[in-house]
Amino acid sequence: MLSDPLPYAVESLRFPFPALATLAGRLPLGGGREVALAALLVARLSQGVASGEALPPADRATRATAAKVWLASLALPAATRVPFARCVEATTGTTLQVAGALRALVAAAGAHLDGPSVQELEKLARQLAGT
Repeated sequence: MLSDPLPYAVESLRFPFPALATLAGRLPLGGGREVALAALLVARLSQGVASGEALPPADRATRATAAKVWLASLALPAATRVPFARCVEATTGTTLQVAGALRALVAAAGAHLDGPSVQELEKLARQLAGT
C-alpha cells in the first residue's frame, strides 16, 4: 500500500495576484479597469525579476519592450502613465530598482486600486527588496 494516496497528482497552481485579477474583472470598461490591467501586467513582469524566478536579461528586455507598446494603447490617468512606464523599464534592471518603481507606482496609482490589490503590489515590492 502506498503512503501517499495520490503519488502522481499534479500540484495545484496558485496564481500570484488574485486580487489584481479580480479587480480587473470586476470593474467596468474604462480607466479604472485599465489601471488594474496595467498593474497586473507590471506585477507579472516584476515577478520575472524575483531571484527565485529570474528570467534572463534578454527575455526581460523583450518583454519590457512589448509591454511598453501595450501600455501606450491604454487610457491611463495622466498621473499614472509615467510610474507605469518606469516600472516596466525597471524590470530590465535589478530587484531593488523594480522594488522602488513598484513603490512609486503604488503611491501614484493606489487611489485607483482596492486595498487587496495594493497589498499584493506592496508584498511584491518587499519581496524584491529582500525585506
